[in-house]
Parts: sequence; C-alpha cells; structure tokens
Amino acid sequence: MKKYILIFIGVLASQIGFAQQTNSVRGTVKAVLTEAPLEKATVRVIGSDLNTKTDEDGTFIFQKVPTGRLELEISMVGYTKQVVKELVLAANKELVLTILLEESTRDLEGVTVTAASPNLSGAKTSLQSITVEQVMRFPATFFDPARLALSFPGVANANDQANGMSIRGNNPTGLQWRLEGMEIVNPNHTANAGTFSDQATSNAGGVVMVSAQMMGNTNFLTGAFPAQYGNALSGIMDMRLRKGNNQKYEHTAQVGLIGVDLASEGPINKKTGSSYLVNYRYSFTGLLALGGLTFGGETIKFQDLAINLSFPNEKLGDFTLFGMGGLNSNDFAFDDEEGLGPELEKDQYVINYKGKMAAVGATHTKHFKGTYLWKNALVYSGLRNERIQDAGEAATINVTPLEDIMQSSKLSFSSILSHRVNGASSLKGGVYVTYSQDSLLSRQNGLAGLYTSWVLEPFVQWNTNIGKAGNLVLGVHNLNYTATKTSTIEPRAAFGYQINAKNDINLAYGFHSQLNSPWLNDQVADIKPILAHHFVLSEETKLNNSSSLKTEVYYQALSNALSPRFDSNNKFFSGLNMSDFIFPFDVSQNGKGRNYGLEVGYQKFLDKGLFALINATLYKSEFQAADGEYYETKFSGNHIVNVTLGKEWDLKKERVFGANLRMVWMGGFRNYEINLEASELQGKTVFDYTKELTERLPDYFRPDIRVYLKKSKKKYNTMLSLDIQNVANYANVAFDYYDVFQKKVVRKNQLGMVPMLNYRWEF
Repeated sequence: MKKYILIFIGVLASQIGFAQQTNSVRGTVKAVLTEAPLEKATVRVIGSDLNTKTDEDGTFIFQKVPTGRLELEISMVGYTKQVVKELVLAANKELVLTILLEESTRDLEGVTVTAASPNLSGAKTSLQSITVEQVMRFPATFFDPARLALSFPGVANANDQANGMSIRGNNPTGLQWRLEGMEIVNPNHTANAGTFSDQATSNAGGVVMVSAQMMGNTNFLTGAFPAQYGNALSGIMDMRLRKGNNQKYEHTAQVGLIGVDLASEGPINKKTGSSYLVNYRYSFTGLLALGGLTFGGETIKFQDLAINLSFPNEKLGDFTLFGMGGLNSNDFAFDDEEGLGPELEKDQYVINYKGKMAAVGATHTKHFKGTYLWKNALVYSGLRNERIQDAGEAATINVTPLEDIMQSSKLSFSSILSHRVNGASSLKGGVYVTYSQDSLLSRQNGLAGLYTSWVLEPFVQWNTNIGKAGNLVLGVHNLNYTATKTSTIEPRAAFGYQINAKNDINLAYGFHSQLNSPWLNDQVADIKPILAHHFVLSEETKLNNSSSLKTEVYYQALSNALSPRFDSNNKFFSGLNMSDFIFPFDVSQNGKGRNYGLEVGYQKFLDKGLFALINATLYKSEFQAADGEYYETKFSGNHIVNVTLGKEWDLKKERVFGANLRMVWMGGFRNYEINLEASELQGKTVFDYTKELTERLPDYFRPDIRVYLKKSKKKYNTMLSLDIQNVANYANVAFDYYDVFQKKVVRKNQLGMVPMLNYRWEF
C-alpha cells in the first residue's frame, strides 16, 4: 500500500510540475474610425469556454488563460465580426491588445480574419499588415519590418545587403517612410549599403533604426493609396510604435549576430494608465570592431535608442511623446591578409562613411461623443550622411580624394478630424504641413547648396455604404510645394462589393505625385513632381477562418519623369532607371512610364501549427524613350515568386520548436551596357544611353531558413533561434561595373550564406 501511495504522490508531483501555465489577456475594443470605446462587445477565446463582454470603457480581461498560441473572436451588432489570429501568450508576459472593429450595415455575414495589426489606412486594395510576431517568426528578416515586406506580392529586393525595394517595377526611391502617421527622413542604418555608387540612398539601408520590440501596428501599402497619403509613388511603410504595459513591468534582452538589444516597459502611473517603452541596441559587428576585428577590411557599427511615452487623459484626450535616433558607420581599408596585394579598384581606397538620424515628436488623440475623432501630431526628423574617400596605403593608381555630405530635415504637423455621420457614412479630412531643409556638398560632382521649402497637403475623404453589399470611398489630396510653386489636385476613389460571405471584389484608383530630390532644382528649371495614375482591381476569397486567396491586377501610368533635353544620342536615358541624384547631361521632364501586372497570393495564418504565405507576380515595367516607343526599365524583372512555409510543434515542459522556410525566385534586373572606351577615358563606369537596357542579369534565387526553440517559465521566457539567409550559398549577381584597377568590366555578386544566431530572454 505504501508503495502505491508513493507512486501516486510522484505522479501527482510530476503533473503539478508540468501543469499548464497561465497568464492574463486584456485589451480594449474600439470603433476603427472614431476610436471610441465599444461597450458590450463580445470577446471570446476560440477553442475554449472563455468569453466576456467589454465594459463602458471598451475594456476586457481574461484571467488564467493557458499560455501558448491563441485566437480571439470579437463581435458586436452593427460591426463586422473579427477573428484575431497569431497571438502568443507567455507565462511571464501578459497579452495587451487594442482591437478596432469596422462598422457594417450589410445583411451578409462577414468575418474579418487578421493578425494583431489592424487596417489603419482604410485602403481596400494593395495593403499588407505587419506584426511584431511575424517579424520575429519569418526567416531572414533580421527583425526588420522592411525585410519582411520582401515576402509580399510585387516586391523585389534591390540588393541583399539592404532593405531597399522595387514595388511593382517602380524605382526604389518611390517608397515613403512614416512614423506615427507622419512622413520622416530615411530611418535606416548604413544608407549606403548595397548601392552601386556606395552613396547613401533616400529611403533604404542595412536595417531600420527602430527595433522590432518597439513596433506596434504597421501598414504596408503598394498602390492606389487613400486620400490621406501623399508624396509617394510606389509604396508607404506606415510604422506605429507600441505602447508599453501600463500595469506591469516587463523587460527583454536579446543577444545575437545582429547585436545586443535591450528593452523595458511598464507603468508610469497605474491609476492614470500612463506607460513607458524604451529600447537600446548596439550592433554585434560594432562590438567585434571594438576588439579590432574587421570583415575583409570593412568595419560596420551602429547603435540606436527609441522611447515611447503614453499619457491617457479622459478629459483632454490621449497624449504620446516619442523619439528615436541612431548612429552608424561603415569604414573600409584594404586588409591584405593573403598577401596578394590589391585586386579590385576598391582596394585602392580608404572609405569612411558616417550616418546619423533622429526623430522626435508628440501626438494627441481625442474622441467626442463617439462620433468625432481629432488627431494631431508634431514630428521633427533629420539625418546627416557623410562619405569621405581617399587613397589607401596599397594604392597603385591615381586616386582623387572625394567628399560627399548630405543633410536633410523635416518639421511636420498634422491635424485630422474624422466624423461618423451615421451608421452608413463617414467623413475624414485634415492637413499635413511640412517644412523641409536639405543641404548638399559633393566635391566629386562640384555641387553645393542649401534648399528650403514648405509642403502643404490638405485632404478630404467620404466613405459611404451603397445598398446592402457595396461601399464607396471618394477623396482628394492636394500637394503644394513652395520651392517650385507647384500644386497638384489628386482625386482618389475606391469601391468594394461583398459578393457573398466569402468573396469580395474591390476597385481602386488614385492620382499620385512625388517631389523630386531637391538637388535637381539646380539641374532642371521649374522642376515638377513625378505623376502617376494607379488602377487596381482586387478579388479575395476567404477559404476558411485561417486562409484566403487574393488576386490583384494593376496598371500605373507615370509622367513628368526625367528625360534627356538636348542630347538626342542619349535617347534611352530615363530618370525612372536612376537612383542617384546626379545626371550626366541636361535633362527635362518629358519622360513617361508604365507598370502593369498580375499578383496572386495565398495566405494561411498560423493555425494548428502551420502557416503559409505564397504569392506569384507577373509584371512589366516600361519607360518611353525619345523615339516614342516603350522599353523595359531597369527594374522590370518580369516575375517574382515567394514561398514562405512554417511549422510549430508543441513539446513537453512548455517548449515550442519551429522550422520555417522562405524561397524567392525573381527575374534579373536590367541595366545599360557599359561603354568600355568612355569608361577607360574617364576612369569610372560610363553607361551607354544610346541603347536600350540590353544587359539583363541572371535570375535571382535564394532560400532562407529559420529554426527556433521557445521555452516558457513562470518568471521568464527564452527563445533560441538560427536564421540562415541564402542557405544554399547561391552566387546571385548584384551589378556590373568598370573596375579602374583591372581596366575591365567586373561582375559583383550579392551576399552568400549569412547565418544569424540569436538568443532572446523575456523577464
């Protein structure tokens, strides 16, 4: 008898030791337009008997929810039911959510299936939502939302070393970055990474300066933007910062080959609900550099700091104060480890690149009587990039010292008022005001200047239901640019129709403009913005509550692109193919272009341990040459195929193992033929603009993998992960250039295999 009692006690003890851990899930349910709290909305934990209703403040809470993956269903009369998937509850980190419901007066039963990032843009087509959980789970993102976007339809990576992207065949300069709804300067470290000229780009870099641990709701738009968006042609990366936990202190430490990442959050005042969230990051390569270690003579360093403070006030509204900033450098000095001497032109140089960027701001949000929402924001952002090049110790050719310094800043204010007229209609309008200051010193090109301007962008948008299954959105955006006294009137429209409970069809149109680089003011008199008409037709089929199939057809017509003014021999030159700010001859704005294609995508949210994101794009990107005919642009790869698959297994002792795979296959970009004779004469790469882009790079193929192991304890959680970018070590081609040292055209490859080991600790 004693033996059996001891066995029973042992079994019981083991069960207690391995009992399912629990934590709380809480949040707020609001109307998407006015952000007014919704009382008596039903919130249910799918797959359990846990359900509740929101209180008068729209809040809900579940105590003792089993940890791990979970899904919520939120429903309320007059609103579209929403299923939120891909949520993770840890034993020591409670889950805090803000759920935004969309009003619906339709008779058809509709369900919105989403991850934890709602549609804040109001776009009906060409929209992807990005969550922190996805950034942490997808292969080879390096915890960068822009690299995650490279898995979406129509998006092609311009170079492995950076997060620059060509969207639907557009020049990568067509992307706009936003923080808390406001346009900002380039928020990326090492903006010169992967560029042909090793000069800084206007909107890309090695990695975003904001750690994924700071990220909240992020919307990524790729065409026919709603009326509130202006000064962009190809895409919008609209990033919002997450608010810290206002009831509990939580901390995260992360160490890996990307760097050391430390975050802390918690309440400032529990009674008022105010909170803080702060994050600091220092690059691993920078730590190695402090010890004297370089990578082929190259030293890369970066560090950044971000903070978000939230102060809700029942009478005055909600206030936030936020800031982010970073320092980065990329220094090169030839390291002759093998004793072979210089082999390439770059080996002759010593190059010192330094960059810094900062953004600080405040927001105010106030809703009135559940029918009005007033939002205000004030944001300053600025950057400075400096590149100095001189002869190295191993130089055997004549090297001309070069210096390029570029500075840019924006001070922006916005005020937006949204009004729910009735259950079927709403009105939204506001204005963005931006003061910009840009300066350039380029000894290489003999340019120096200071440029200041004001940009005023008012907009208005009307949204109304038509019948029982239709929805119409009409709007207009107005961009006014004082530097060249330019004004555009940009109509926007979208129509959606719910065919049945599983099928929707949407049509969107937008007339858009984007200002050219201010450096071109000295090269082109009375320069005007580039213009584009966007047309998108979309159909989505909900296969079930975890997967959908979406098809989009798009057409984009561009005008006011840069083209040759006098030199008819360069008839195939087009600004649509160029990313630099300097052009070799006089240019005008008579150029045109067009992009058109078909995107088909299948998405399966993580369900029963499986997820998938599979899409294929067939497209063409063309420019009009001086002969009036259309030819394919540099970014016309013709096809993009992305396959991302993943599986998670629940193991014993609160452990989860995951294995994910991503494969991308793209058509190679194109380029002008290099004029060898002119390159030898001028001592640099000279392209032949008398011919169409005859040089097409080989197709690009890259497989990435990610494996991870999560452990959940009562007081802390850990995750050990390994990402391997280009696990097959394919030698994809980056570009060709004329090498002055070798006196021939040299082909430069993209990155080979890049392993990234990371350890994350939440406590």
